[in-house]
Amino acid sequence: MYAVVLIAGKQYRVAQGETLRVEKLSGDVDSAVDFDQVLMVGTGEGIDIGAPLVSGASVAAKIKSHGRGEKVRIIKFRRRKHHMKSQGHRQHYTEIEITGITGSSDKKKAGKE
Repeated sequence: MYAVVLIAGKQYRVAQGETLRVEKLSGDVDSAVDFDQVLMVGTGEGIDIGAPLVSGASVAAKIKSHGRGEKVRIIKFRRRKHHMKSQGHRQHYTEIEITGITGSSDKKKAGKE
């Protein structure tokens, strides 16, 4: 089972057990996070596409660590003007591990039982 989820304005394709780096999230290390903005859920037999979100679907994750990415160098240079400006940037990130995906059909089945 996999899902396409919206995290901090970016879309990620996730599956259970995967580890990925996303924009910095508030929360402590080893705390649980739920994402309810699920755009699509794919199972073995088919897919469930939301309009725009899949109702009842959610993705559970655990925060593994926080950190900063590699330095990106920015150089602005004007030729023949005796001007050069240099700058660097390191983006903050949060590393998360996907612990579970709950699709809308899973919740419907649980409600019928």
